[in-house]
Amino acid sequence: METEKLVRMANQIGAFFASEPDRPVAVEGVTNHLRRFWEPRMRGQLLDHLDATGGAGLSPLVLDAVTTNRERLAGGIAR
Repeated sequence: METEKLVRMANQIGAFFASEPDRPVAVEGVTNHLRRFWEPRMRGQLLDHLDATGGAGLSPLVLDAVTTNRERLAGGIAR
């Protein structure tokens, strides 16, 4: 899948959870959604994008979720 599309999708998830006033709860919501509904290849591409660009284009909430919970998101990814 194109990285731009993954970033857009991740930001849509982040926008949904952005209304949560408790930041840690919002971060956990983004992380859980990515773990449950994104296949490992998609999460791997998102993590590769993070490594290559520092997460360019990701909203602050999504960037926080991906960097804080990287190990959990990398689970199940064959490299």
